Amino acid sequence: MSKISIIAAVADNYAIGKSNNLPWHLPADLKHFRQLTTGHAVVMGKRTFESLPKGPLPNRKNIVLTSVMSEGVSEGYFEADSLEDAIFLCEHEEQVFIMGGATVYKQSIDKVDYMYITWVHDKFSADTFFPEIDFDVWEEVSREDYEPDEKNLYAYSFVEYKRK
Repeated sequence: MSKISIIAAVADNYAIGKSNNLPWHLPADLKHFRQLTTGHAVVMGKRTFESLPKGPLPNRKNIVLTSVMSEGVSEGYFEADSLEDAIFLCEHEEQVFIMGGATVYKQSIDKVDYMYITWVHDKFSADTFFPEIDFDVWEEVSREDYEPDEKNLYAYSFVEYKRK
């Protein structure tokens, strides 16, 4: 059985996106995301996939949730028409990371046992938000706090949660 986790960068006001992009630029979070997910499977919605600047993420099994399947073979990724089918495609993977967007997070938050959240300590104007986290259900396992620097303009925290 694969370990299935949500991975997300979330602002203090639960913002996660604006116009199909991240509302901030945080290189440390991108590096953290790459370190955690490389060599594993990532599951994402179609709009999240379309927002990737270079297509499928390298060195990961990419699974795209879509209600309209492509004709023929997809180049560098797999398609699934439900979260359950996406998880089935990952049955031999050690770890599976649910990486968005909002609809996929909402579908999966009650089904996963772990979350890796990068809290971006600011409030942002956004059109896409992460579901509210019920902290009676989630226990903080680890936390690393960082102050802004010349490359990362916002304070942020890498926090791992485990379902209680």
